[in-house]
Amino acid sequence: MIVMKFGGTSVGGYEEISNAISIVRQRLEKKPVVVTSAMSKMTDLLYNIAASADKKQDTKLKENMDKLRERHIDVAEHLLESNVEMMLQTTSRINEICDELEAYTKAICVLGELSARSKALIISYGEILSSTIFASAMNASGIKTALVDAREMITTNDNHLKADPDIEKIRQCVPQIISSVDQDTEVVLTQGFIAKSKNGEPTVLGRGGSDYSASLIAMALDAETIEIWTDVDGVLTADPNKIKTAQRLEKISFEEAAEMAHFGAKVLHPLTIEPAIKKNIPIYVLNSKNPQCKGTAILNSKYIADGAKSISFKENILVINIFSTKMINASGFLGKVFDIFSVNRVSVDLISTSEANISVTVEDGQDIHKVIEELSAFATVEVDTGKAQISVVGQNLINQPGVLDKIFAPLDKERIYMVSQGASLINLSIVVDKQALNDSIEAIHNAFFA
Repeated sequence: MIVMKFGGTSVGGYEEISNAISIVRQRLEKKPVVVTSAMSKMTDLLYNIAASADKKQDTKLKENMDKLRERHIDVAEHLLESNVEMMLQTTSRINEICDELEAYTKAICVLGELSARSKALIISYGEILSSTIFASAMNASGIKTALVDAREMITTNDNHLKADPDIEKIRQCVPQIISSVDQDTEVVLTQGFIAKSKNGEPTVLGRGGSDYSASLIAMALDAETIEIWTDVDGVLTADPNKIKTAQRLEKISFEEAAEMAHFGAKVLHPLTIEPAIKKNIPIYVLNSKNPQCKGTAILNSKYIADGAKSISFKENILVINIFSTKMINASGFLGKVFDIFSVNRVSVDLISTSEANISVTVEDGQDIHKVIEELSAFATVEVDTGKAQISVVGQNLINQPGVLDKIFAPLDKERIYMVSQGASLINLSIVVDKQALNDSIEAIHNAFFA
């Protein structure tokens, strides 16, 4: 059994879904479980729908709901035009789903109050709609497909918009539900991203969480492989939007992939790797627009050569500098500092310490006001804005000769505000001015891969 996940651009329209069906058809002997994202741009539209309801913008809400409905009906009609009965059934179901969502958002519009629970429910409709169309098109093409609701398989805590999965519950539920479908079913199709709490309330796994869903399902099923179908040829040495000469990597380790994702690479959700590691399940990142390409294999580290693999980055970074003489020869000080970040749910990326100073980076956009207020009660705190973070990722990176020269020599005219070496020896990160980011990435990439 394999798990195949198709991202938004791979199910973005009728041509893309037709192409995805062709790819699935080639793997029927492996009894695939297919995980689908929402169609491209639809999750953004649903966020806009939620915002319109919250702000009581009736006209804008109606416009966005019409866009949602029309996009999905248009795709279904094109996909199913040769099967009128199936087309009518599917478009009727789309209308039912959209009517349900419209009634719900109108109620929010009247109340003018959008809870995290309500927002999670609204943004889950993208996957519900795309999976409805995908499953109908699969069956119409002659592939017997069972549509299974992911919310019956993926149980989480009650953090509605960025939920943590209940691993043991998932291990129990997924095999039971998958094995309960009709014996002559060729493909089980389900949704990524969406889940429910232990209390049955709607939750989601965070933006890009469909990868995570696929990995969780694969772990529970002891799957042979996980295939992540996207719109690029695999994992590259850099973001191709920044570096035109970025190269495809044939294979990388689980640990390298996790570091790349955490430090800004957008091919995989950062948490995707963890469930795969538990069962040592290979992950293949593949291009649905170029299925002949072998993509990138993500494997156990014993199969991977040492050295730099990728230059990742985060564009909008704050550096928080915390100075206090109370740090000197004091125990428990670091714990006190990071408890404040934890309690206020502010995620820290890089950490650098000296005898009386701690520097950390956080992504801009997080609410740090309370953190700064609490830290300032016992330390001097400064925040540097307008910064960017660059990370060089690679197995046993730090032990490779010439690595530091390749990172720092190209940046001899730039200010470097912070340096952090990962304890795993897999990454080395620096912080520069945001306006220097593009030139810095290109210079470091050329030093390693030109």
